[in-house]
Amino acid sequence: MAIRTAVNRALTAITALPTAAALTDGNLTLLTTATASSSATLDFTSSINSTYNSYLFKFIDIHPANDDVHFQFQADTGTNTSYNQTMTTTTFNAIHFEDDSSATLQYSTNLDQAQGTSFQILSTGMGNENDQNVCGELKIFNPSSDTFVKHFIYNGNNNEYRNASYNQFVAGYFNLTTALTRFRFKMSSGNMDSGTIKMYGVGPKQS
Repeated sequence: MAIRTAVNRALTAITALPTAAALTDGNLTLLTTATASSSATLDFTSSINSTYNSYLFKFIDIHPANDDVHFQFQADTGTNTSYNQTMTTTTFNAIHFEDDSSATLQYSTNLDQAQGTSFQILSTGMGNENDQNVCGELKIFNPSSDTFVKHFIYNGNNNEYRNASYNQFVAGYFNLTTALTRFRFKMSSGNMDSGTIKMYGVGPKQS
């Protein structure tokens, strides 16, 4: 949570105290929890509006049914269910194998999009062994804006199918000025065998 000083930021001459709302920029309000159980998708179709200016998804122990698959997401507007909004993205990763045979930091040109409408890969090469999973966070900034594009940032770590720690960083923007109202998460192939996704509103409610 962010630490706030007095509104004039001068501790030597405090003239006013910060309001309660000013102290809650980093607060998280849990809005929805979705739990996978051999699920083809996990969809979030409510509570995404102008109530909060950003939303945070937390991925906890997402475990795929198939081996060497990608965890990915897309969004849509209104009540539409095509999940094919245009986005431009970047992605890089750090990988380190259990046997210490390789350790690499690299940009992944095969995982980004340039005005693409596909599902964006968040974590790639996930393994389906009993102890393999992905955990991470995705933050969406101001999805309800009717003026600006919608930025997002993701960071997650998974047990890659070749037995490696795969830490991935993905960022980008949905290139539209229409409000985003729904998000879908799925594997590139097969189901999500188990795992939990929690959606939070970030900071104080907007007036």
